[in-house]
Amino acid sequence: MLDILNRKLQKAMPFITPTCLILGILLADTLSPYAFLVPWLFGFMTFSGSLGSGFRDLVRTVSQPWYLLASLLILHVAIPLIAFAIGSVLFHGDDYVITGLLLGVVIPTGVTSFIWVSVYRGNAPLTLSIILIDTLLSPYIVPHSLALLVGAKVSMDTWAMTKGLFWMVVVPSLAGMALNQLSKGRVKETLAPKLAPFSKICIGFVVAINGGVVAPYLKPFTWRLAAIALTVLLIAVMGYSLGWLLSRLMRWDRGITICMTFNSGMRNISAGAVLAVAYFPAPVAIPVILGILFQQVLASLFGLLLGRFETEKKPPVGAHTRAI
Repeated sequence: MLDILNRKLQKAMPFITPTCLILGILLADTLSPYAFLVPWLFGFMTFSGSLGSGFRDLVRTVSQPWYLLASLLILHVAIPLIAFAIGSVLFHGDDYVITGLLLGVVIPTGVTSFIWVSVYRGNAPLTLSIILIDTLLSPYIVPHSLALLVGAKVSMDTWAMTKGLFWMVVVPSLAGMALNQLSKGRVKETLAPKLAPFSKICIGFVVAINGGVVAPYLKPFTWRLAAIALTVLLIAVMGYSLGWLLSRLMRWDRGITICMTFNSGMRNISAGAVLAVAYFPAPVAIPVILGILFQQVLASLFGLLLGRFETEKKPPVGAHTRAI
């Protein structure tokens, strides 16, 4: 029953997150008092997503670091600089919007990218390793990236943010990996499938609660809000596109290309929303929350494009005979 529920939720993810965001905005008065639950829900999601990988996967990836380094450069250098440049031009003087755009792209790659890579038969072990390493580095990368680019303009509690990331992301990840290691990988087949549907349900609750918290800033529709949404969409598309283009330029195989595309485009947007609501003035959360509307839909769209253009390479008919 849980397996059937998980498959149905997985297929519905492009619709679940935007729907939960809209419900959160409409039911703001009911949901916003439950904001204290969000870090706990997120910790559970991180733990559940980490059960599929052990410490050996990290060692294997570190021993061949080129794909990891390429992914981290896109995630934490190229796209943040692009987001900062676009935000500074389009929203000059609005430090809250610029900070929100930046926060939405300096957070680690999304755990759900593993789902999409698996669906399109990409390199799943590499994907898990990138997710875990990027997640473990996030308490250092996120605060320092923000402090470097906008730290003098927006008030932020860097130490509190670091501690929040450590307890929400790093500790649950290490716990999941340790359990995988101690069970010699058995939890991947036993416990992980049982927790998977509840993890997806938690995503819906996190999105809805955070939507309720920032509802006062989203309800009055303005052309400025529409401009922020379009900017968030543009930056997200560029993330997916850069991952794909780099893979094509480097002539990496189909599995690596799919991995790089999804890991470069997706972000742990729920973590970004939690950080924005907890550690920044409320307007900073607007670009991050708007990103929830697009992430799963874009993943679905790019998955279709990858399915069309990144087909398995098959030798032409008769090639073997001619070679002989």
